[in-house]
Amino acid sequence: MTLTVEFCGEEYPVGDGADFDIGREGDLAIDDNPYLHRRFLSITSDFGMWWLSNVGTLLTATVTDASGTMQAWLAPGAKLPIVFQTLHVMFSAGATTYDFTITSDADYFNTSIAVEGPGGSTTVLPVTLTTSQRQLIVALAEGVLRQSIPGRGSIPTSSEAAERLGWSMTTFNRKLDNVCDKLDRLGVAGLRGGRGKLATNRRARLVEYAVTTRLVGVEDLPLLDEPAGPAESGSD
Repeated sequence: MTLTVEFCGEEYPVGDGADFDIGREGDLAIDDNPYLHRRFLSITSDFGMWWLSNVGTLLTATVTDASGTMQAWLAPGAKLPIVFQTLHVMFSAGATTYDFTITSDADYFNTSIAVEGPGGSTTVLPVTLTTSQRQLIVALAEGVLRQSIPGRGSIPTSSEAAERLGWSMTTFNRKLDNVCDKLDRLGVAGLRGGRGKLATNRRARLVEYAVTTRLVGVEDLPLLDEPAGPAESGSD
């Protein structure tokens, strides 16, 4: 099975039987971002299959198939087999979110059938969002969604996103808490606050999940210029 990694419009072939390292340094040098591990992800061949491993110590990566219906959270020390013809990988380091694609000439699992949700968006879970909850996610994901060539986007601070929406910080934080709690109850990892989990990590994880699973998309960007309905002001 032959693999190709695509990042920012450039393709990087993965040699047969050779490890392929991704990070601040390696076969794919993503960026000189100091928050990014020198060696973060590694593609290796073992037991007759290719594997994607997280060899870092702090950062995590969100991995989905082409349809967005399979989603995994790759924590430090974890690895998963590359069994889909196309894998999308997204992760955040500091305030910057990166994404790249792994393609192969073999497909162990066919994932061409997608579940269409209301409005034509494809989701991995039956998530129902209010208008203002969707606005919040789109405001956080705007820098990623507006990329002309996928690969590198930025995530705003809470104050920047609140200002973009015309909300107070109290309103923004309450709605962010409610969105994260809703997804956490559905089993989405990495959104629940706790010791050592900063708000930046939670916002980044929310963006990764929402974009890779098609919970929001470029078609939702006009929501940023629409006010939330009056009935929602205190309900979410």
